[in-house]
Amino acid sequence: MSKLPFIVDSHCHLNYGNLSEDIDGVLKRAAEVGIGTMLAINARLSEYDDVLKIAQTHDNIYATVGSHPHEAAVECDIKPELLIEKSTHKKVVGIGETGLDYYYDRAPRDQQQRNFIAHIEASRETQLPLIVHTRDADDDCARIMTEQMKIGAYPAVIHCFTASEEFAKKALEIGCYISISGIITFKTATDLQKAVKIIPLDRMLIETDAPFLAPVPMRGKSNEPSYVRYTAQFLSEHMGVSYEELAAITTDNFFKLFSKTKRPDQ
Repeated sequence: MSKLPFIVDSHCHLNYGNLSEDIDGVLKRAAEVGIGTMLAINARLSEYDDVLKIAQTHDNIYATVGSHPHEAAVECDIKPELLIEKSTHKKVVGIGETGLDYYYDRAPRDQQQRNFIAHIEASRETQLPLIVHTRDADDDCARIMTEQMKIGAYPAVIHCFTASEEFAKKALEIGCYISISGIITFKTATDLQKAVKIIPLDRMLIETDAPFLAPVPMRGKSNEPSYVRYTAQFLSEHMGVSYEELAAITTDNFFKLFSKTKRPDQ
């Protein structure tokens, strides 16, 4: 394929493992295939400074502030005020990753829920997008998000979508965007491939979740932002649009949702 159009990796963990050790190489390989902006996700508040440093050092990388549900047993009873204060930095553009994970249950569910609500409150106050992780917790996640939306609106994206069509419909009804990862390319992901069909293109983002979940044909390797193109290529064929159109729409969606960011291609 010739030079690819501008595209965004809307969710990656650049402070982890081989990505942080070779950040210049990671960015070079991403630029070579058109990935022009990356969102570095904060999954542990204890790592916030590391994530922010990466964003501060590179114009095309932004950061978030948040605590993954796996961390709720250690980073417990998070206060919205803490998230709000840390989100004032100019390179911090989102709240999360947060949410519920009942698959691994690494933290008590009630504590996960309290932290989740704290993140929602911070998102509502700042109007920075909430980045939501949900696994085997669709009912509680949808319930909490819907109840909280009635209290006051907040922008949100369901990251690494692997849930049901029913959950997708509920998320779309309350105004969420939905982000698709490399899982969509897996041969076993037939249910996900079916569910994705109901997501309007103007509510869709794409991501790597690097260094996890490398897409076909890179399965088994450490994921990195340059691989988001494989997910985009699969999605373009799956959704019946050109790669160029999918890239343009998902990129526009990212900058619309994460309104604190700036497009480097304009």
